Amino acid sequence: MMNRRSLGHLALCAAAVASLGLPLAAQAADEAPDAMIKRLSTDVLNTVKSDKAIQGGDLTKVIALVDKTVMPNVNFRRMTAAAVGPGWRQATPEQQKRLQDEFKILLVRTYAGALAQVNDQSIQVKPLRAAPEDKDVLVRTEIVGRGDPIQLDYRLEKTPGDGAGWKIYNLNVLGVWLVETYRGQFAQEINAKGIDGLIETLAARNKANSTAKG
Repeated sequence: MMNRRSLGHLALCAAAVASLGLPLAAQAADEAPDAMIKRLSTDVLNTVKSDKAIQGGDLTKVIALVDKTVMPNVNFRRMTAAAVGPGWRQATPEQQKRLQDEFKILLVRTYAGALAQVNDQSIQVKPLRAAPEDKDVLVRTEIVGRGDPIQLDYRLEKTPGDGAGWKIYNLNVLGVWLVETYRGQFAQEINAKGIDGLIETLAARNKANSTAKG
């Protein structure tokens, strides 16, 4: 399990994940990945700063923000599958849907805590080291504001066809990759109680978090 310090950093930095902002229709499929991260991050950080309900942790508004602006820019199926690990291939379609749903709630609740901490932060994107033909890239950024700069890196893949463009499938907060962190936790649950056991654990954690929030 992640310690409180790591979770605190994740919560603070998840605002930048939730900062992946404009509607999908407004995006250009040929937009550079670093330009996309910069534009969307700046847009949503500005939105959060002007929305007192989101700053207060209003989960309904956070979920709406995530559904409208974050999910179109994330390959969430790939992210969930990678976090679940080898067990994903043995899961039924219904189990895979449940895993995605519960994992999403878990992350959204993290966003809620992160967004409440946004005040004067801004995003600085470091120069992109990638060839024009690359389909998988690493975009490095820093959250700057109060205190020391916070490292936040994104892994993105170029997707073809409908909804073409760059999609995020992993992120690194202060040297810790999100998917790998959850994979270790999820593997323990799967080994002990199987896929259904992992789903039940996630659902119970989300229910407990909801009760605590309320």
